[in-house]
Amino acid sequence: MADLPLPGLRLLRAVAAQGSFTAAAATLGYTQSSVSRQAAALEAAAGARLFDRRARGVSLTNAGASLLAHAVAVTDRLDQARRELEGVHGGGTIGARLGAFPTALTALVPRAVASLKASHPRLVIALREGTTPTQLRRLQSGAAGLAVVAAPSGQRPDPATFAFEPVLEDRLLLALARDHPLAASNPVEVRQLEHEQWVAATSDPDEVLLGVWPDVDWRPRVAYIARDWTAKLGLVAAGLGITVVPGLAAPGVRGDVALVRVLGGDPGARTVGVATPKQACNAEQTKPLVDALHRAAAHLTRETEIRLQHR
Repeated sequence: MADLPLPGLRLLRAVAAQGSFTAAAATLGYTQSSVSRQAAALEAAAGARLFDRRARGVSLTNAGASLLAHAVAVTDRLDQARRELEGVHGGGTIGARLGAFPTALTALVPRAVASLKASHPRLVIALREGTTPTQLRRLQSGAAGLAVVAAPSGQRPDPATFAFEPVLEDRLLLALARDHPLAASNPVEVRQLEHEQWVAATSDPDEVLLGVWPDVDWRPRVAYIARDWTAKLGLVAAGLGITVVPGLAAPGVRGDVALVRVLGGDPGARTVGVATPKQACNAEQTKPLVDALHRAAAHLTRETEIRLQHR
């Protein structure tokens, strides 16, 4: 077997993360012709077909998937060496690749990054938004070093693949207009919501409560459909309906909307935490960012409690 070319290994990582040669080329700054050459060179050196080319994208063959873990390890070590050498010469930066699901970017992640940058001015964080499943795929492919993800309480991402450190327990809150009769209650009972009108992303009543209260003997009446959170909260503030929001998003909820807890049924808790690839995890390297997330989570929890108490 010939030596495996480094550009080809980087391409393998990018294709695993992006799912297509076109997206991988954009990520790496390669031209399409360069991507084709790098893919061919890597397959020739490996002596096996690594890419499964399909009409809707590219996936890795079994051989490609086997090589991916080594590609991640090799390129990570080289990138780390480059950063260390830049640091020795005094002109470089400390880098981290962080993923996060959208609601975590309301306050938790921005506050953690801001506090960390205050004490590490040379820190550069490549931040990428995406759902929890997307972030876990990025960790596996090596496209991210750590990610803020969410899982139902009592569950964790696959422990054989990921290390996971919980940061906080996030519960759904009810959002109502400030002058709504239930706004003065904290908490409210699920049964009190039976005759309310809802603002939701879909007209399907089984989806309105995000599956959190499956045992009630009534179904919510969806009055307005809005996918964007700004639109949802605008409708709520005008008294046109109620909706649910994650506690994690409380700092981003406008002041003319009241937030209250809900009792009854499953409270809809989920665990928010930091996931890292188990095989490539460098706890010492990620510790400052994880610590910053813990501090931001503690502050966010206190802030939400204060808002719930002072309606």
